[in-house]
Amino acid sequence: MTNSATLSSVVDHVLAATVRSVCPASDLCLSALMRLRLFLQARAIGAARRFQTGLLVALSLFGAAQAQTVIDPELNESIEMIQNNQLFSVGLETTFFKPGGAGPFPVVVINHGKSRGESRMQERSRPISAVRYFLQRGYVVVVPMRQGFSKSGGSYIGSGCNVEGNGRAQAKDVKAVVDHVVAQPWANRDQLLILGQSHGGWTTLAFGAINYPGVRGLVNFAGGLRQETCVAWEAGLASGAAAYAKETRQPSLWFYGDNDSFFGPGTFRPMYERYTAAGGSARLVAFGQFGNDAHSLFGSPRGAPIWQPELSQFLQSVGLPYQPQAQYARFAGKPVMATPAPSNFANLNDSSKLPFVRDSGRAGYETFLGKEQPRAFALAPSGAWGWAEGGDDPLKRALDNCNRNSKTPCRLYAVDDQVVWAPD
Repeated sequence: MTNSATLSSVVDHVLAATVRSVCPASDLCLSALMRLRLFLQARAIGAARRFQTGLLVALSLFGAAQAQTVIDPELNESIEMIQNNQLFSVGLETTFFKPGGAGPFPVVVINHGKSRGESRMQERSRPISAVRYFLQRGYVVVVPMRQGFSKSGGSYIGSGCNVEGNGRAQAKDVKAVVDHVVAQPWANRDQLLILGQSHGGWTTLAFGAINYPGVRGLVNFAGGLRQETCVAWEAGLASGAAAYAKETRQPSLWFYGDNDSFFGPGTFRPMYERYTAAGGSARLVAFGQFGNDAHSLFGSPRGAPIWQPELSQFLQSVGLPYQPQAQYARFAGKPVMATPAPSNFANLNDSSKLPFVRDSGRAGYETFLGKEQPRAFALAPSGAWGWAEGGDDPLKRALDNCNRNSKTPCRLYAVDDQVVWAPD
């Protein structure tokens, strides 16, 4: 067994190597590393290699959390902590994007999905492509982080294998935010839309069962919760959807693709059939194949031509603004970098194929793979690397993040769900 003195020496050696390779020159980063060093030594973690890998991942997450403090004044973006008003009330980190002016404006609430890993490490959701779509039509966009996610208080409520109960628990947080929103003078409480993607889509369907006054419709992008450790989890989604439908009076629009890595046709079609058979009003847009993973449709810029026309038609059918308005033309998307063609250099998920980078870069790439689209990862012959997600131009930001630490020019390795790197 390694004694404490030897362990301390090994930890210090690995820490020094890690700081030289990945820690930015900031007192905050170094202070965090020192605290982590003391904790690991106290816990007597024995393997230096395991320590280094864990530390690299922690640093990558640390840097990502720092990056997500961006506020875009051009989109009138702001953050507010809203109490969820449950028995043990916690604050919900909620982002607002407003068209400007006194209103009252129609309101859309966008419910986020659940990324891989610890929910507390999930960044604040900023679905900028959808935000711009709604701002151009004069909506206030509200994006709440449910309890246990990002900087919201409390813990994630999983409800075990009871996926129906999970959705209803998530919907309580959404209701607390909507209660707050409709009390604001800028909100048109009779023109509300609830939308969500993945776990947020499931939350949206559950929220429909509340029959909240003023909600005109529900939009579900690849909604569900994949629980492979639960027996018959797919059947649970279908029965949960039916239970929601029995209590829901609003119409809904559903988007699912055939090559969805979470919810393929064998999952989403029974959900839709049970939902409509139970009395739910829904229209399914089954758009077939999309990229390498149809689950990414909502976040990918390439998905906009598929979902935006369908959504505009739905908004018109429920009496909500559906056409861009001239006074909000400033919210149209900015010119962005073109996405390189896929190169088929390697499998997207195989970090061992990354050229040039050391273990820190591979750990950063693993973190990148857990992020929502749009996203990009860049690297350079110098061993530098960087990634970015969300926003208007993640490709440019990934290159900028990489170039800041490189003496040689960086190039894109992966964009969204495709490898675009090609050797010289």
